[in-house]
Order: sequence, then C-alpha cells, then structure tokens
Amino acid sequence: MSEITTLLRAAGGGDRAAADRVYALLYADLQRLAHSRLRRSGEVTLLDTTALVHESFLRLAGGAQDFADRSHFLAYASRVMRSVVVDMVRARFADRRGGEAEHLTLSTTVVDSRPAGGQEDEVLRVHEALDELAAVEPRAAQVVEMRYFGGLAEAEIAQVLGVTDRTVQRDWQKARLFLAMALK
Repeated sequence: MSEITTLLRAAGGGDRAAADRVYALLYADLQRLAHSRLRRSGEVTLLDTTALVHESFLRLAGGAQDFADRSHFLAYASRVMRSVVVDMVRARFADRRGGEAEHLTLSTTVVDSRPAGGQEDEVLRVHEALDELAAVEPRAAQVVEMRYFGGLAEAEIAQVLGVTDRTVQRDWQKARLFLAMALK
C-alpha cells in the first residue's frame, strides 16, 4: 500500500494531519487537473489554476470521504472541479441578469434574447448534456468527467472503474457521439 493510499484512508477516518499531507503530496496533480479544466473552459470562470485548486480543496475538505487510492481521489477531484466551474458560470449568468433585482423594460424595441456569453453558454450546455448522458450511460459519463474534465489517462480511468482499457475506449467513443448529438 502506498503512502498516499495510507494517508487517504487516514484522512477518510477524520485525521486532519493526514488530509493536509495528502493535499501537499497531490498538489501538483490537482494543479494539472485544474489547468486542464480551465484550458477547456477558457476565461469564463475568472479563476486561475491555483484558485480552482484551492476552491476545490475547500469543497473536498468539507466532507469526510474515503478514497481507495490516488486515482479515486483524482477522479473525485475532477468532478468537484467541474462543479466549481459550473457554479461560477451560473453565478455570472445570474449577476449578468441582475440576480434578484426586479427587471423593468423601458424601451419598446425588440431585444435579442440570446445569451451574451457564448463560451459560458457552452460550459452550461456541456454540463447539461453530460447530466443527460449520466441518466442513460452512467459509466460513460464518468469516463468523460475523468478524461475530459480531469485529464486522467485511460489506464487510470480503467483502474478507478474496475474495467479494461478497451471498455474505457468504447465508453469514450459512445459518450463523444452522444454529446456531439446533444450539443447540435
């Protein structure tokens, strides 16, 4: 059993020092995940890599999780990072539309009702399409989260899911086709 696996299990049992040590050991991996995630979403989150890692860590540290190993931890971290990015985009959309403020139209001209942020809209559309995929093919949705959002390799994904590399490849192909059709 590796040091990281031992520390993850201790952290799952509530050992705060072990959780801090795991975070320090996996910080470079979390930075890689965050960089990969932000590269795909562009500038829509107003976060940099370090800020995404820290925001994700706050969410990860909020609940005691029991992770089997490093790959399981990174798979869960990629899901948390996706959640952080989607929440940031939703918050920006709410702010742009005035949040809780009452809207009053002062003009009688026709207003374009399309959203102004194309990239932000794209992030939300991918998120919703991935939720639809999860309802039909949950494992394929997990493969997308770990590969696209988390940047994990096929072998790592296969280990986390307990399947072969070839199964991961087939799930990836199915998911890409489903998402392409959903995003048209």
